[in-house]
Amino acid sequence: MKMWSGRFRQPLDPEFERWQRSFPFDQQLLEHEVDSSRAHARALKNAGAISAEDLASILFGLDQLREKALTDPSFLDDEEAEDVHHFVEKKLVCLIGDAGYKLHTGRSRNEQIATDLRLYVRAAIDDLQLKLTEFLESFLACAERAGSAAMPSYTHLQKAEPVLVAHWLLAYFEMFGRDSERLADGRKRANLCPLGSGPVAGATIELDRNAMAADLGFDAPTANSIDATSDRDFAIEFLTALSVLGVHLSRWAEEMILFSTQEFGFVRLPEAYSTGSSAMPQKKNPDLLELIRGKAGRIAGSLTALLMSVKGQPLAYNKDMQETQEPLFEAAETASTLLPLATGWMNAVNFDFGRMQAAAESGFMNAWAAATYLVERGVAFRLAHEQVGKAVQFCVESSCELADLSLEQVRQFAPAAGADFHACLKLESVLAIHNVVGGTAPNRVRQAIAKAKQRVAALRGVTHANA
Repeated sequence: MKMWSGRFRQPLDPEFERWQRSFPFDQQLLEHEVDSSRAHARALKNAGAISAEDLASILFGLDQLREKALTDPSFLDDEEAEDVHHFVEKKLVCLIGDAGYKLHTGRSRNEQIATDLRLYVRAAIDDLQLKLTEFLESFLACAERAGSAAMPSYTHLQKAEPVLVAHWLLAYFEMFGRDSERLADGRKRANLCPLGSGPVAGATIELDRNAMAADLGFDAPTANSIDATSDRDFAIEFLTALSVLGVHLSRWAEEMILFSTQEFGFVRLPEAYSTGSSAMPQKKNPDLLELIRGKAGRIAGSLTALLMSVKGQPLAYNKDMQETQEPLFEAAETASTLLPLATGWMNAVNFDFGRMQAAAESGFMNAWAAATYLVERGVAFRLAHEQVGKAVQFCVESSCELADLSLEQVRQFAPAAGADFHACLKLESVLAIHNVVGGTAPNRVRQAIAKAKQRVAALRGVTHANA
């Protein structure tokens, strides 16, 4: 029996009935549907709408239903259930009899799905936060192992300035740290309870919405029944955060792919996450990284699908909203699967610190340091920039580095240069002058690592609290 069939006299077209069912995919909300149903049942009892005996029977039946779903996959084989709500009601009636029909008193599937999806998003965020924390820890561990090793940094994919390898790795720590913060911020707005909103105007029984919200670990009930049943902002915001995370994962993967090429040779691909070529015996391909780069597009595509499903809908609930579920599930599952693999890759990778260090000592990456040296001797920066630029051009034509020039040659371009000019060009000096918060000076990087450890420890505390 359909949950809405009383008004109808003819059956649904069989093809349409199969086509419009959501149970094949929304059955993954079963755990959340059971939890929200338990909270609603207790609220019905407290409002005097059902007896204590009915409550006990309903709670027992829901527990049995949950257990069967967890232990017997065939339990979910149901060609008739329209959606997860219909399935739970059907099975509950089979388990406890007509008392199962009382569970739907004073509620609507519109508020049920809104509640289930918020519970799903909240659980997905908690799962991702834990996995993101482990990913952040992998960058921190690599940064500590890098020690004082240096490497080139790049702008426009051209050598720019030398930086500590640890400083480069901590840049990714910051990126993925912001992703964690975005998820935490979105969780706050998702953590409101729609139960008691009815189909659109609010429940017809005076249910204690605050008690239901507390029962499910929500911060509070939603403020408006129309908005509560039609709001999918929390899902859009979640997928937006996942899309940014996907972009960051893609950028990380692309740079690791680039640095693993023979032309760079900074990264040694871990064999556990690489494959070979069926034709070329010498190949080791960065398949994990390439797939991560590709999966980022799927996550962004899910966000686009979700936005397009919602954009033209008037208030309040419309059947179109069924189309918001699969993009949500797919994006969450994709991100949840990617992160442990990315963490495993980071824990297994080896960096060629010697090659990185050698690359950091060529390519005129000490030019800004040379200009800074001149500025400290009273030369206006624009003039210092011009003088060093001419010296670099001379070196390019002479196939040498700035450090190879004699002091007399340097003074042809920069008369203010002194006997200590060459000291400012050394790698350790170039690194040390970036002695600002967020800079690559070794003492600043050590401070950044210490702060990163504190942030990870704080994240560990939050994820444990939400577990």
